Amino acid sequence: MAQPETAPPQTAPAPVPAPVTPAPGVRIDGLTVVYKTTAGELPAVRDVSLTLEPGSITGIVGESGSGKSTLALSLLNAVQPPGRIAAGSVEIDGLGDVVGLAGERLRKARGAHIGYVFQAAQNSLNPLKTVGKQLLDLGRSHGVDDLRGLVREAKELLGRMGLDGARVLDSHQHELSGGMRQRVGIMLALVLNAHLVVLDEPTTALDMITQANILKIVREVHAERGLTTLVITHDIGVVAEVADRLAVMYGGRLVEQGPTREVLHAPRHPYTRGLIQAIPRLVGDIDEARALPGRPPTLATVPKQGCVFRERCALRMDICETDDPAALADGPRIVACHAVGVKERA
Repeated sequence: MAQPETAPPQTAPAPVPAPVTPAPGVRIDGLTVVYKTTAGELPAVRDVSLTLEPGSITGIVGESGSGKSTLALSLLNAVQPPGRIAAGSVEIDGLGDVVGLAGERLRKARGAHIGYVFQAAQNSLNPLKTVGKQLLDLGRSHGVDDLRGLVREAKELLGRMGLDGARVLDSHQHELSGGMRQRVGIMLALVLNAHLVVLDEPTTALDMITQANILKIVREVHAERGLTTLVITHDIGVVAEVADRLAVMYGGRLVEQGPTREVLHAPRHPYTRGLIQAIPRLVGDIDEARALPGRPPTLATVPKQGCVFRERCALRMDICETDDPAALADGPRIVACHAVGVKERA
């Protein structure tokens, strides 16, 4: 009797890799943010255009009051009254124009698409709750069904950053050092799988060793998770360490942009040169470091016309008093300076 045929043994299908969310690109175009004051509405950010390439780290540097954090908050459409976005757009791949989002759509975009690490990490933590309870609150507010999975992801992220995840989640903010709180802020910004991350002054008030550790973590997490990252800082050393592209901001305007190494090696705008010359040196003549003369403008003293930097500029010309310099592109470099324009035309 013929034996019945037996089906060949089946091999388990190869696991299908989870889809990878591509890093989003960001296109800021003509963005103007104003604040209502007794003197009327005054611009904190004026006609700013900036592109964040997918998968890149972009650094925005400038003195306090230059409009950096206001620009960063615009990516979340989170400018609070008496401020408002008066003009322009913030197009993010997968979201569209964030300026037009509101209500539930905007709430879901924050955290799920855009992660934000605030300037003072302790200010974003509730001192009355453990980090773990705040994590669960975050998950519930964003409709996460698998809260256990969220906790596992948080512990894994904290572990990658050199922390005992279980201990940190069971701690209150006052039980953590400044560097630990900063890493908790990074974890909270990433745990919902955001792929656009904004770091606002990530190393402020940290000692040099902790700063170096945080910057190493930023680079590693950026690469591992395929992020598009924006770093806001007043410290050129920070952007030199991590950023692919550098944008220099003064008085609410972007005055110079370009690949970080090119800008730092051959700065074209006098403000950029001044910032670099003001950096203290560890070796050599300490007199080589020269502080910028004068003070940066406040919201009320930013010139309404002409170049915003002219009061502190050694290259000041008559046209600087009346005409706002156009942002001129030269390959990957963009500079807004009348003096630079004259040199290039000569």
